[in-house]
Amino acid sequence: MKKRVLVVASNNKSKIKEIKMIFKEFDIISVNELEKKQNKKIDLNENQDTFKGNAIQKVKELIEQIDENYLCMSDDSGLSIEGLNGFPGVHTARWMEADDHIKNIELIKKLGNNNNRKAEYITSIAIGDKNLINVVEKRLIGKIAKKPRGNNGFGFDEIFELSNGKTLAELSIQEKNKISSRKQALNEIKKYIML
Repeated sequence: MKKRVLVVASNNKSKIKEIKMIFKEFDIISVNELEKKQNKKIDLNENQDTFKGNAIQKVKELIEQIDENYLCMSDDSGLSIEGLNGFPGVHTARWMEADDHIKNIELIKKLGNNNNRKAEYITSIAIGDKNLINVVEKRLIGKIAKKPRGNNGFGFDEIFELSNGKTLAELSIQEKNKISSRKQALNEIKKYIML
């Protein structure tokens, strides 16, 4: 039986790999792959003021721009740091043009000696087709480490410290998957399409 196509509104290889591990029953393709397949540019925006809003917006725009009734998924995720009044929040991916490590160093500098280092890693995932869209949001609570630590993961993993004192980047993939807000959201959103 032919697998149903799931288009992911991302070109982030780490995210795509994670989604492929959970959605094995689907043929997963990225936006880049879809653009090549349909020979046209796909424009997606993130101009809402919440993670959920951005995730829903990207799924709707993706559905409108593709030629077939594929299942579409998008996520918006980011870091909210209490000591920085929620910064970078929904601007996590766009607040600075630099690689992840440089951004992480800058966030640590911004916090300086601020003792309120509490942070949330927030993931909103929307999934849908032309008939229905569902969205799930999950959070992971931690704090910002005083310096980057660990070699596993991506994004803010090297500065996101858990209650056990380890950063996400110091965990094995298996350990991270047990607590990851993205993994939890992906598992929950999968229930909507496996019914």
